Amino acid sequence: MKPPHVMRPIVMPERVACVPPVDSIVEYGAYIDGQRVCADGIVESLNLVREHNLLENGPKAFVWVGLHEPAAPEVEWLAEVFGLHPLSVEDAVKAHQRPKVERYGDSLFMVLKTIAYLDHDELTATSEIIATGEIMVFLGSDFVVTVRHGAHCPLTEVRERLEDTPDLMNRGPAGVLHAISDHVVDRYLQVADLMQLELEEVEATVFADVTSRDINRIYQLKREMLEMKRAITPLQSPMAALPQRRVIPNEMREYFRDVSDHLSRVCEQVESSNELSNSILQAALARSNTIANEDMRKISSWVALLTVPTMIAGIYGMNFDVLPGATQMWGFPAVLGFMGVACTLLWRGFRRNGWL
Repeated sequence: MKPPHVMRPIVMPERVACVPPVDSIVEYGAYIDGQRVCADGIVESLNLVREHNLLENGPKAFVWVGLHEPAAPEVEWLAEVFGLHPLSVEDAVKAHQRPKVERYGDSLFMVLKTIAYLDHDELTATSEIIATGEIMVFLGSDFVVTVRHGAHCPLTEVRERLEDTPDLMNRGPAGVLHAISDHVVDRYLQVADLMQLELEEVEATVFADVTSRDINRIYQLKREMLEMKRAITPLQSPMAALPQRRVIPNEMREYFRDVSDHLSRVCEQVESSNELSNSILQAALARSNTIANEDMRKISSWVALLTVPTMIAGIYGMNFDVLPGATQMWGFPAVLGFMGVACTLLWRGFRRNGWL
């Protein structure tokens, strides 16, 4: 006869047993004492760790399930297994959420925006530099469910690093959440540094020979900086409040404060880069207008130079009998000399004023 303190195994209802995650599941595993243990399925893994947690007084065992862009029935199946709130399940399926942290009963639901820097041979007005995605984390006392949207920022590296260090895995679900958030914020810093290099490269070209192509490139960088800012900045408040959540153990709160500090530094860097992109764009437009004004001055100067001989030639070409020097041998050379002297004086004046 089974002891009364052992939890009964989870039995899935027939209506949801036919739609477990298959195509979208990346990996799952049960972790006891920091080590991964074998189990036949997600439900069996959860039964195993809950039975262990009732019988043992050591660090809690837990299950970690990772999904990539799952369909609604698959997430609903997991909701039945882990007792996830319907509102959080809806957010995980639809995606395109703002960064946030919400509490549903004894579980926590966190949304992290992910960003990635896309390499490009040549930046154009239609180039995409920043790609965004999302990671949703369902956190309970004995489970972690991660739902990832987007092709970048996979969590395989995080899982392998934790599995190679049992002391880190022994921190439980909160330790996994810390590792994921720390990984995402580190990616923020990498992308922010790369964008900073892009801006410095563009800044060097602004005062050299700016063209409309350069202005399009600067505007594109500005637009991507705004996209990056929208992904990172809203996470500040949820991350700062996360250490105060009841589901976060006391020994883990200082780790989340460290991640929050890193995030604040990234946000400051993104904000300064965004302001720099504004300054570069304004400088490029001003430089472009200055170049256009210089061209207009040159054109106007040459037009003025040509106006004098054109005017004199037009007057002497009129059908009049009496014009100064018109009937004299010296008339034609005198008029040509006057044109040359007038054009020379105008040219020297424009040259002295920097118009030519």
